[in-house]
Amino acid sequence: MTDNRIVHFEIPADEPGKLQEFYSGLFGWTFQKIPVPGLEFWRCAGPDGPGIDVAVMQRQNATQPWMNYVGVANVDAAIEKAVALGGQVALPKMPIPGGRSLAVIADPQGNMFGLLEQPHG
Repeated sequence: MTDNRIVHFEIPADEPGKLQEFYSGLFGWTFQKIPVPGLEFWRCAGPDGPGIDVAVMQRQNATQPWMNYVGVANVDAAIEKAVALGGQVALPKMPIPGGRSLAVIADPQGNMFGLLEQPHG
C-alpha cells in the first residue's frame, strides 16, 4: 500500500545529457540513461533510503514545467477519483517499464501532476 507521497519528479531540458551533468556536479546525483523510444531520458534513483527519484528528460514543449508524481496503489482508481472531484485527465494511463503505469491529471484550477503506480508490498 502506498502513502500518496511525491515519489518522482521530472526536469524538462533542451539538452538532457548536459543538464544531468549540472545536477550531478551540483548535488552528486548519479544518472543513468534509460531507453525510452523517441525521448532522451536520464534517471537518478538516488541512494538507498528516504528521498525522491528524479529524471531529466527531453523537453516536449517550450512551457513544460517540472512534473511531480504522487505514488498511488492503483492509477485507474486514482484517475476515477480525480475526475469525480473535478480534475481532468491530461495524459491518459500509459504503461512504463517494470509493469507499472502513470497518468497526468490537471486539478480543477489547471495545475498538472502525475500519478505513478507504486509496486505492491
